[in-house]
Amino acid sequence: MTSTALFALILVGVTIAVAFAIVAIAASRSDSDGPVTSAELDRKAAKADRDRRKAKQAAAAVDIEANGEGAVATMVAAPAEFKDDNPKVEVDYNDYGVSRRKFFNRAVGAVFGLFMLQFALAGLAFIWPKLKGGFGTPIKVGNVDAIKAEVYDGATITPKFVPSAQSWVVPFEIDKLPGSSFEATPFVVAGGEPGGIGLMALWQRCVHLGCRVPACGSSQGFECPCHGSKYNGHGEYNSGPAPRNLDRFGVSVDEAGDFIIDTGTIVQTSRAKETTITYPQGPYCVG
Repeated sequence: MTSTALFALILVGVTIAVAFAIVAIAASRSDSDGPVTSAELDRKAAKADRDRRKAKQAAAAVDIEANGEGAVATMVAAPAEFKDDNPKVEVDYNDYGVSRRKFFNRAVGAVFGLFMLQFALAGLAFIWPKLKGGFGTPIKVGNVDAIKAEVYDGATITPKFVPSAQSWVVPFEIDKLPGSSFEATPFVVAGGEPGGIGLMALWQRCVHLGCRVPACGSSQGFECPCHGSKYNGHGEYNSGPAPRNLDRFGVSVDEAGDFIIDTGTIVQTSRAKETTITYPQGPYCVG
């Protein structure tokens, strides 16, 4: 797994953990309105009865004062059966419904949850291995002998760009492998017999900040247009802020003689103490 995929996986994991924490905290919060119980409804009804009685007593006092100081209040017996104008009605939690605060909290939680789900799916899609081809899997480029003839004519290197593999295919003399930066990773060269010419696949991505690195025909190398890092025809570091050689992919040749670039196998090599090819062989393309 590359460092980019590992970073994306960690980012997705942290995001999902934060999302679960927020949802758990929101769910554990008690609603300020809370569910209305039957006992609370009884208390509210009793208070309403007391308020009505006090209002009737105040009205009677006003009538006595209006009829004069000597007015005598006439006591009227209460009816045998009290009739409540506003009878109590039992309301359970489901009938009471959802308060505005709770509705808002649930709506915000739902929107946030959908957003985090979409982000998580996008992250998984980014790091999930492609099983049906594409970058991250082995890519068949073509007949190895035909590619050799295309990229090398005995003196001049003409790198072949493979868009689906994001790679520059370049020739490499097999006899230069021992003692080079690639000696410990011989699978980065394929298609050549001892004393012959094999092929390498260089990732077009600059190891400095990831800019696309074009080939320079005049200097017979690769020169980054963003910050001026330069590499020779085998992708070995020459100058600039790049920390190492161009990254490259594992390569092979199948039974049918086709050159295969395994874009799921990325090889990083340090700056070479001794390069395997002369550079530059002409004017630079990037100053």
